[in-house]
Amino acid sequence: MTASEAPRRIGFLAPMKPELRPLVQMLGLKKRDAGEGPPSYHATFGERSVVAMLTLIGTKAATEATERLLRDHEIDHVVVVGIAGGVPPAVKLGDVLVPEVVIDATTGAEFRPAPLGDVPMGGRIRTSDDLTVTVDAMRAQAVTACDMETASVAAVCDAQGRPWTAFRAISDLVGGPVNEAVLAMANPDGTGNYGAAARYLLPRPWKLPGLIRLARDTNVATKAAAAAAIRACDLEPSQR
Repeated sequence: MTASEAPRRIGFLAPMKPELRPLVQMLGLKKRDAGEGPPSYHATFGERSVVAMLTLIGTKAATEATERLLRDHEIDHVVVVGIAGGVPPAVKLGDVLVPEVVIDATTGAEFRPAPLGDVPMGGRIRTSDDLTVTVDAMRAQAVTACDMETASVAAVCDAQGRPWTAFRAISDLVGGPVNEAVLAMANPDGTGNYGAAARYLLPRPWKLPGLIRLARDTNVATKAAAAAAIRACDLEPSQR
C-alpha cells in the first residue's frame, strides 16, 4: 500500500484505554480535550491526518462514539482496533483477526468491512454484550471470535457511507477466564475497578494466577492489533 492509496483521514476507534494506548504511543498522537466530552488524539503524517478516540465497552457506547467521531471529524476510513475472545481451534492467543464478516448477535445483521491495503481478511466476528456464549454455539455459526463493539461501529459507518475495517487481536478464548464477573472488574474505559476486583478475588484467591495471565495476554494482543492497523494504514512515525 502506498501513501497515495491509503485513506487520507483515518479515524481509529478503540474500546478501552489499554487498547488505545499502543496507538497513541506508536504514532505519537497528541491529546486534545473536548470540554465536557471525551478527549481525542491527533497527528498528521504529511497530507494525511489521524484522529483516535475511545468508544468505551459495549454496543451502545460504540454506537454513540462512532456517531460522535463522524459528526465531529472529517474521516475517510474508520478503523476499529482492539482485542477479542477467540474461538478455538480457529484462532490462538495473539492472532490478529481482520474479519471479512461481522455479525450483530441481537439483530442478526451482517456487515462486511472494506479492504485496507493488502492485508488479508478472513473470519467472522460476533458482536454482543452477552458473555455467556459457548464454544459450540460459536462454531455452529462459523464464528471465529467475539467482541462487544465492532458491529455497532459497522452499523453507523454503513448508514453514513463510510468504509471501515477492524483489527482484533485474540487476548483470550471463549469459555476461558473472561465472564461477567471478570468484566465487572473493569470500568467502562477498561481501567481497573479495584473495589470490584477485591470483592471478586478475596473469596477466590486461586483465580489470581489466571487473571495475571489474562493481563499479560491482553497486553500482547493490544500491541499486536495496533501494530497491524498502523501497517495496514501505511502510517509510520517517521512520516510526520
